[in-house]
Amino acid sequence: MASADITQLLHQWVEGDERSLDELAPLVYRQLHTIASRIFSSERKDHTLQTTAVVHEAFVHLVDAKVDWQNRSHFYALAARMMRRMLVDHAKGKAAAKRGGGALKLPLDDVLVIAPKTGEDVLHLHEALNELADLDPRKAEILELHYFGGLTYEEMGEVLGLSSSTLDREMRFSKAWLKTRLED
Repeated sequence: MASADITQLLHQWVEGDERSLDELAPLVYRQLHTIASRIFSSERKDHTLQTTAVVHEAFVHLVDAKVDWQNRSHFYALAARMMRRMLVDHAKGKAAAKRGGGALKLPLDDVLVIAPKTGEDVLHLHEALNELADLDPRKAEILELHYFGGLTYEEMGEVLGLSSSTLDREMRFSKAWLKTRLED
């Protein structure tokens, strides 16, 4: 189904058309599963969080959210943020259960950014993204949308109102900053 059709279903749903949610659910649920699978692709096989559980929880929160959805990209951007928070909360719980539970500082490569391998990696990445958000919220949001949400430059442009060239420039800077921060 086209992006415009999903956007139309989102608008109908917000306006109270319950049937639109029935049509929308299987479409967005598949994409949410794709996003979560991408996040979990490098996780340990014995990870205690499961892709389907994260997707289900994110979907339930999205359905309950009182949001005036701008478009499909806006929906997936919020979904990505929710999934990131779930991973961070899970990692914090695991770290708190361990003695010393401090986050490790590890070298960064693109795989680590896309899908951290341990709870400590997730926490360290989360702290770095929060630090970047304090310095430049837009750059942090671009990284979050791209890595956690899997949004393309075109989709991020829709959500943020930025051109592809601006997104490319901001992404290159943000990745370099993050790499430097995580290798300290």
